[in-house]
Amino acid sequence: MTDNYGKSQRSNAESSARENLNARRETFVATISPGHAVYVISVAAELAGVHPQTLRIYERKGLLDPFRTSGGSRRYSEQDVAMMRRIQELTSEGLNLEGVKRVLDLEREIESLRKDIEVIKVASRRAVEDTHKKYRRDLVPLNQWLVPHRSNRDIRRKD
Repeated sequence: MTDNYGKSQRSNAESSARENLNARRETFVATISPGHAVYVISVAAELAGVHPQTLRIYERKGLLDPFRTSGGSRRYSEQDVAMMRRIQELTSEGLNLEGVKRVLDLEREIESLRKDIEVIKVASRRAVEDTHKKYRRDLVPLNQWLVPHRSNRDIRRKD
C-alpha cells in the first residue's frame, strides 16, 4: 500500500509541476506583444512557409525591416511573420516584389486614412452635440417672448 501511496503522491507532484510550468509558459507567451521581435530567421521563415533566403530578399527590397541584435542577427516579430504571409499571398496572385511593395504602401495609407476619418467622425459628432446643446440653452419659452403690443391706433387715441 505504501508503494501505491508513494506513486500517487509522486504523480500528483509531477502533474502539479507540469501545470505550473504550463502556466508559466502561457504567462510568458501572453506577455510578448505582437511587435516584440523574438524569432530568428530560420524560425520566422518556417512560420511563414518560405526559405530564409527569401526573407533576406524581402529585406533588401524594403518589404521587411527586422529588428537587429547588437551582434547583427535578425529577429522577427509576429507582425513580421504576418507581413511575410501577406507578401507570399500577393506574390502567389502574380505580383512581382515591386508591385507587392506598392500594394503594401497603399494598404498602409488606406489604414491611416481610415483612422483619420474615424477621428474626424468623432470630432464632428462632438461638434454637433455641442451645437445642439447651445440651441437648447438659447431657446426661450414662447410665453416669455410675448410682449403686449400697442398698435398705432392705441397710441393716437391717448393723445
